[in-house]
Amino acid sequence: MTGPESEGKQVRRAVCPGSFDPITNGHLDIISRASRLYDEVYVAVMINKSKKGLFEIDERIDLIRQVTSEYANVRVEAFHGLLVDFCKERDIPAIVKGLRAVSDFDYELQMAQMNNGLTGVETLFVPTNPTYSFLSSSLVKEVAAWGGDVSHLVPPAVHDALTRRLRKD
Repeated sequence: MTGPESEGKQVRRAVCPGSFDPITNGHLDIISRASRLYDEVYVAVMINKSKKGLFEIDERIDLIRQVTSEYANVRVEAFHGLLVDFCKERDIPAIVKGLRAVSDFDYELQMAQMNNGLTGVETLFVPTNPTYSFLSSSLVKEVAAWGGDVSHLVPPAVHDALTRRLRKD
């Protein structure tokens, strides 16, 4: 074994959760920033069987792996159920969440307090880069579906996949 664990130093792990349908430049900004703060960053792609996404889970995971390939410490996995269980299974003590606006904070604070109360997992709130403060996957899909240019809002591989997918429908 090499690295921090072999030297007796605890590896600092965090998770960036979401549906990522599709991943946007805003998501990528938060993941990138987390990758500089933690030794290992898991991107946990939420499986919600009651919602039909534009991209299947495997497609989302593949796209995220493509656009995060430059970050050697980022791992991408699907999860179903409680995020705190995902964290417990992987010894992850921290959740990293981007906040776009005060309205995000109200909901995310409740989730953070619940998660901490359930298992002691902490949540780190990272203010979104102002360039991406309006950005959401839903908005990207809606604009793209109407033929709007979203190429500056998503990584090129995602833009290509989004364009192909919307042409099929």
